[in-house]
Order: sequence, then C-alpha cells, then structure tokens
Amino acid sequence: MATNEEPDLGALRSPTDPATDAAGAASEENVIVRFPGPPPRKLSEVMDQLILEFHMRSVTLREVIGVLHGRAYNLLMLLLSLPFLLPMPLPGLSSVLGLVIAVIALRLTLGQKPWLPARLLDRPLPPKFFPTLLGGARRILRLLEVMLKPRQLWLTASPLLGQLHAFIIFVAALVLLLPLPPGANFPPALCIVIMAGGLLERDGRFILAGYLAFALNGVFFALFAIFGQKLYQLIWNAITG
Repeated sequence: MATNEEPDLGALRSPTDPATDAAGAASEENVIVRFPGPPPRKLSEVMDQLILEFHMRSVTLREVIGVLHGRAYNLLMLLLSLPFLLPMPLPGLSSVLGLVIAVIALRLTLGQKPWLPARLLDRPLPPKFFPTLLGGARRILRLLEVMLKPRQLWLTASPLLGQLHAFIIFVAALVLLLPLPPGANFPPALCIVIMAGGLLERDGRFILAGYLAFALNGVFFALFAIFGQKLYQLIWNAITG
C-alpha cells in the first residue's frame, strides 16, 4: 500500500555485505535530497484569485479561508484591515471586521489554533467586496509583496514571541471596535497590516516596524484625547489630501 513515508533504506540493504553498506551510505548522502514544499503564493496571486472567485456575488469568511489555504488567518487579518486604510464605505461592517481580527489575534495570543465562531464564518460580505477592496489596495499589496521577505528570523522563531506579536494585533483590533470618528481607525489598521505582513512572511524588520507603529498609536490617541477635535480635523485633512 502506498504511503507518504520515506522507505527505510537500511532495511533494504543486506547487513552482511560491506560493499552494499558502503554504497548505501553513499546513496543516503548523495541521493536523498529533502526538497522543500511549494513556495507560498505571492500576495498578488492571492489577490487575483479572490477577485476571480468572488467578483459578482456575496461571500462568507468560510469561503475566503478556503481560498487562502495555509496562511489563511494572517492573510485574513491583513486583508480585513485594508478597508480602514482606504476611503471606502463600511456601513455595518467596521465592527464585524474588527471583531474577526480581534478573535483571531486573541486565539494566537493564547497560543491556540486560530478559530472563528460559525456565526462570523457564515456571515455574508457584500457583493464585490473583495474586488472593490483589492482594486483600491492594489498599490499597497504590491508594495508589501516587494518589501516583505524572511529576515531577522529570531523574531519569529519563538512561540512566546509569536504570542506577543499577536497581542499587539489584538489590542489594535480592539481599537477598531471603538466608535471612533472617520479616519481615526487608520493608525491601528496600519499597525495590523504591518504586523500581520511581518508574521506572514517571517519578516522581523516588519514586525519591529509594527511595534513602532503601535507606539505611535499610543502617542496619536493620547494627543487625540488631549486636543480632540482640532487634532482629528488636522489628521483627517492630511489623509484625504
């Protein structure tokens, strides 16, 4: 019966034949090559597939996760943060998107397998949601695709560090759930995009940039609390040009 296990070459050689042992050792050293799995898909490939799959109809998060495959949850957190970076309307959706990100990040923070309740998984998103989102975010995704690469791997090697990174995303997602005025969700969403991108491609520099963005969020909201409306108007005018 065929299996996915590698055969035991030692069991196939005769233990009484030294020549066979020597040849077998050479074979093990020179012939057996452990090829890595297929390289992960580029962000642009994922983006094109989402647009193709969900161009004209509503879609559930369960279907999206099925399309995203192995890196589903980090990609999902990144993609669901993008609407907050774009001037696209999110009537009734902003709290749902923030809640999905928060639930995923909380599970990762606790060292548990990512999971979403069925009520969120089966909630339909509007028709053309992903084509509209990805069309507007194309430049951002292209930039991420060029910049992200594995480096400073020690920042992603430890499970405890991974839980700390996820906690930063969780806190930023909680901010997205707050009833903030338009534009005020931009800083925490940017933090999530940077951190999720770093986790997605094991890019330690992006992860460090995510911590910097998180610190700047603290400064932003502290100033927002102090100066209120004047600061908000200034930032919103800068974002919208």
